[in-house]
Amino acid sequence: MITLAVQPLSAEAFRPYGEVIAATDAARHFPINAGNTERYHDLARLEPGPEGRIIVSLFRGQPRLLPFTVAMMERHPLGSQAFYPLSGLPYLVVVAPPGPVPTATDVVAFLASGQQGVNYAPGTWHHPLLALDAVCDFLVLDRAGAGPNCDEIVLSPAALIPALD
Repeated sequence: MITLAVQPLSAEAFRPYGEVIAATDAARHFPINAGNTERYHDLARLEPGPEGRIIVSLFRGQPRLLPFTVAMMERHPLGSQAFYPLSGLPYLVVVAPPGPVPTATDVVAFLASGQQGVNYAPGTWHHPLLALDAVCDFLVLDRAGAGPNCDEIVLSPAALIPALD
């Protein structure tokens, strides 16, 4: 089994897998509503794919205990999938590059703050939600439409996320 090093989530490190969604100074932003609101603009490229449409959902993730074995991965080949935490708590993001079925050596783990979301590019392999400390709600923007849009694989050998310091 491969042990994953968990690294902080950053836009640069996550770029091969999609985009980080966060209200940072690096994002294009400007005041609206007579200066009462700051708009952080166009933070992710949402892809509905052919014959698809973007839908809005809420996912409620149950907390996972660490250490945690990553034994499966999934991907959505026809569209992107964006997650934004609503609970303000950190969570884990586990990904592998789009393309062929990954092995444990292809898998990367990130620790996201409760103020960072992610947008998985179409075809990016990822583990389902990994809430850590409590039940966490996520706003999810993804694709609905014709065609199969979820591939799942068993990761063999598995990867291990160790306890965080």
